[in-house]
Amino acid sequence: MNIARIRRNTTVGASAMLLTCGIAVFLVPSGASAHGAMMTPGSRTYLCWLDSVGTTGAAQPRNPACVAAVAESGTGSIYNWFAVLRSDGAGRTAGFIPDGQLCSAGTGGPYDFTGYNLARDDWPVTHLTSGADFDWKYSNWAHHPGTFRLYITRDTWSPTRPLAWSDLESTPFLSITDPPQRGSVGTDSGHYYWSGKLPSGKSGRHIIYSVWQRSDSTETFYGCSDVVFDGGSGNVTGVGSGSPTVPPPSGQSTGGNTHGGHGSDGQCTATYQVASAWGGGYQANVTVTNTGSNAISGWTVSWTQPGGQDVTQVWNASLARGETGVSVTNVGWNGALGAGATASFGVLGSGSASSTPTLSCATS
Repeated sequence: MNIARIRRNTTVGASAMLLTCGIAVFLVPSGASAHGAMMTPGSRTYLCWLDSVGTTGAAQPRNPACVAAVAESGTGSIYNWFAVLRSDGAGRTAGFIPDGQLCSAGTGGPYDFTGYNLARDDWPVTHLTSGADFDWKYSNWAHHPGTFRLYITRDTWSPTRPLAWSDLESTPFLSITDPPQRGSVGTDSGHYYWSGKLPSGKSGRHIIYSVWQRSDSTETFYGCSDVVFDGGSGNVTGVGSGSPTVPPPSGQSTGGNTHGGHGSDGQCTATYQVASAWGGGYQANVTVTNTGSNAISGWTVSWTQPGGQDVTQVWNASLARGETGVSVTNVGWNGALGAGATASFGVLGSGSASSTPTLSCATS
């Protein structure tokens, strides 16, 4: 692997800002001397940041796992997505960070990231191809020399339980020291980068666990990146309103089976599109359109699942199950649609995506 080595003694000093107004004094913590997180494939904190403040500037996550993480850890975990660290880490792993707390680096960091340990299968996910060459990116929010070690979960791991050290293969599948960097230090887009192969023989859902050990101090960064080995080339799903926020590279298809149905009142149409599929599961996007000439205050989309399929999760909508099918109803903020306006929601399902349902749409 031909990787340029950079050893630059750059020191980003800890800063303290003192603002005085009357008797009010505000201090900015000085523990922010070095920060970073995996950007490609994105760590949970980075993709949840993209899911919320990445577009609006406010911590308003939409992915259900990100919503749950922020509910437990607070919005500081979004704004400080690059700070999953232990200042006393010294590169330590098993025996230092407890099982079940790997994604938060334990509870000894400057910020609370415990919500990112939640055992869920609906985190934003990056689609990859096992054994393929891959271009990695890691935030250089503050630049320091050090070594990146990447681990992969064993085939026996399941997203239904919190990550333990025994779930990770004991040897890193990739290590890199002092990789080059692009962009400005201390920005959302600046990053280290390198090329290296993805682990071979993998399929389905996994976690890539990253450890960045600084060589000029004991500070160490940890992170969980949710991935699925399904033949993808780095496209991301589960971010935003259900559409891939990070598009696949040019020439790669994300699917495109579309079906629509009209409600009995003729006021709305729903279309269904498979965004991605993997062994035993898929993600779909549903778009609701007000096809009438008057505004509507709410909508419900219903369908009968094709044989062997089941809906496991929806976001940006509310799911109800019947004896023969499912009904999905708007939530408070996306029910009112003017003439020609649209709303969308995401669907996670189990089973094969080769058959797509016929939808019906009704207004309220």
